[in-house]
Amino acid sequence: MSMNSFGHLFRVTTWGESHGPALGATVDGCPPGVAIDESMIQHWLDKRKPGQNKFTTQRREPDQVKILSGVFEGQTTGTPVQLMIENTDQRSKDYGDIMEKFRPGHADITYWQKYGIRDYRGGGRSSARETASRVAAGGLAREAIKQIAPNVQITGYMTQIGPHKIDRDRFHWAQIEQNPFWTPDAQAAEDWAAYLDDLRKSGNSVGAVVEVVARGVPAGLGAPVYAKLDTDLAAAMMSINAVKGVEIGEGMAAAELTGEANADEIFMGQNGPQYSSNHAGGILGGISTGQDVVVRFAVKPTSSILTTRKTITKSGEETEIITKGRHDPCVGIRAVPVGEAMMACVILDHLLLHRGQIGENRGHIG
Repeated sequence: MSMNSFGHLFRVTTWGESHGPALGATVDGCPPGVAIDESMIQHWLDKRKPGQNKFTTQRREPDQVKILSGVFEGQTTGTPVQLMIENTDQRSKDYGDIMEKFRPGHADITYWQKYGIRDYRGGGRSSARETASRVAAGGLAREAIKQIAPNVQITGYMTQIGPHKIDRDRFHWAQIEQNPFWTPDAQAAEDWAAYLDDLRKSGNSVGAVVEVVARGVPAGLGAPVYAKLDTDLAAAMMSINAVKGVEIGEGMAAAELTGEANADEIFMGQNGPQYSSNHAGGILGGISTGQDVVVRFAVKPTSSILTTRKTITKSGEETEIITKGRHDPCVGIRAVPVGEAMMACVILDHLLLHRGQIGENRGHIG
């Protein structure tokens, strides 16, 4: 059992490899009657696809999605939806030199130790190319959310690249789609462009921090212990290739706060409870509060770089390695739509779980 599925009721299984003929997702548990066509999913895949600017890998993939099952006359039928994306621009010869070597910082060595076989052509399943399948599934999830909870809006953006952070006083939602870094800080985008360009030309890479916010999430999603909303969100984000840390709300910074500072004070508004702040990230005790759900994750630097690094071969000999091919100098850029997709899948999953067990919230205030 290789664990290629996630979700409780809205369950996604991804398949395929970076340099195989195709990859995709099988989505089971999508409600029937959701209006969907390939163009709706393609919109989100276009945000993630490679080769759009000099700051991402120059692999040219159209990432055209095909719906193979589960949709009839423009609506989901309630049966499994099969989504397929063909690979068209593989250059497997670029990886011939690493057939016997392990890239430092890459899953090459652990895949070999576990399975005794690995697809060295771009990393196989460990490649970030696998995330195209998640974005396709997330596009379907977004359309289902529109029918169940139409006020939900999911937006991701970069808040940090290397040591350089955004200035939250310059935060503007409208800026996010106006620059190649999906950042809400226009000045930061200009600064990052110069920084990453120098790094790219040197053959190096750098990490980043991505934040994903779900606005309009109703109170009551999640469960107290083993199906906490934040538990599932953390697992979903941590499963993304190259992610090494996940935070909900204040996250690690909460350790620096006192109880007085961390407590989000509650007031009664015209439409129900209101909060003075959102240190909790919209989740208390594993259950959504009705505030914005805020998730943040850190992405490590791309391990395939043009800098010589020391490593070993499969036979245990010490050697050096330089990774050729086309790689992202910062995978955080294309991780933004992936984070959005995972948020959409988890939110829909919990909307369905809540509807199945509770229906409408039972506890009323005021």
